[in-house]
Amino acid sequence: MKYDVSDFSLAAWGKKRILWADNDMPVLADIRERFSKSKPLKGMKISACLHITAETANLARTLKAAGADVVLCASNPLSTQDDVAASMVKDFGIAVFAVCGENHSIYYKHINQALDHKPVITFDDGADLVNELHTSRKKDADRIIASMEETTTGVIRLRVMERAGLLRFPVIAVNDAATKHLFDNRYGTGQSTVDGIIRATDFLMAGKKIVVAGYGWCGRGFAMRARGLGAIVIVTEIDPIKALEAAMDGFQVCPMAEAAKIGGLFVTLTGNKHVIRAEHFRLMEDRAVVANSGHFNVEIDIPALKKLSKKVNYRVRKHVDEYILKNNKRIYLLGEGRLINLTAAKGHPASVMDMSFATQALEAEYVVRRRGKLAVAVHGVPVQIEQQVSKLKLKSMSINIDKLTAEQVKYLATSGEGT
Repeated sequence: MKYDVSDFSLAAWGKKRILWADNDMPVLADIRERFSKSKPLKGMKISACLHITAETANLARTLKAAGADVVLCASNPLSTQDDVAASMVKDFGIAVFAVCGENHSIYYKHINQALDHKPVITFDDGADLVNELHTSRKKDADRIIASMEETTTGVIRLRVMERAGLLRFPVIAVNDAATKHLFDNRYGTGQSTVDGIIRATDFLMAGKKIVVAGYGWCGRGFAMRARGLGAIVIVTEIDPIKALEAAMDGFQVCPMAEAAKIGGLFVTLTGNKHVIRAEHFRLMEDRAVVANSGHFNVEIDIPALKKLSKKVNYRVRKHVDEYILKNNKRIYLLGEGRLINLTAAKGHPASVMDMSFATQALEAEYVVRRRGKLAVAVHGVPVQIEQQVSKLKLKSMSINIDKLTAEQVKYLATSGEGT
């Protein structure tokens, strides 16, 4: 088995973390038990470009239990948990190509090593692997049954490809599933972003003026948790509906040019490019802190920040770089502008990834069953899978809900009864 991981001496600790996470992923465990008997993915080669975390390891274990031959590579240069990567290879026999801190060249080398596996199904977190299949490795795209995309950023890229007529195989927008974005994006990103910022800075959130760029599910999740810790939260948006919603949720809403003058901590969660730019850096107060929790490190215009600076002091703390502007103001960039919740923390809690990865696993089974029948397009997750994951999660939480009576079923199926 070929692989590239950092340090096998970390494997024992990685195994403990994987099994600990598994305790909080009962839905995925339930699916894994069924898969181990039915083998719905028998003989299927899968390559997955995902954050290499303890939770991801349990998804890979589930796919392997289903009979798949699985290879993993990292979807971000700084998000790999080296102990988990080592354990996946050593203890679970799953090939991994991922090292925390890998440079751009190694990052794409690992993606190509995952594609050398000749997969028929791919999993993606940001669409970097799928993009390789549409650019430098087009011949390999011909064998793909379908791909699963887990992020808002990735789905945006894939829909652009679809509209341009460039998409070469079916893609499932797992991120658009309610069992993903309503929970993973909102509760997972919300909590883990706070976790990453606090670990990186040791800040007290209470009383701090925090600017949240973007009020999608990730942004609103973080805004809610920051306010819960006593922060004064300001939201910036480009979408009038989301801006209105933020205002009615009780947040101050204004353009970034205004927020830049009053914020102390800025966090981008948009999926877009250069949300914080040179004109904003110039307006910020001394010792302002800037972080990103969107998938790619382009949301903050780091080249512009560097150009404005007369000096950069790297690693004044483990995940903090100090940019000293020409006017002597200091701006602190967290985690090199990459995902702060994975760079400085451990990512989403296992209990919320349980639903996201359960949806991913069931989607893999679904696309195999529908092989050759799915149009080349970006597809949503079937409602049956959403319902199955939700029911299993409720069961694991010992929560029961009501069922429709026969009278209610009849009422909903007819239109004759009114006032």
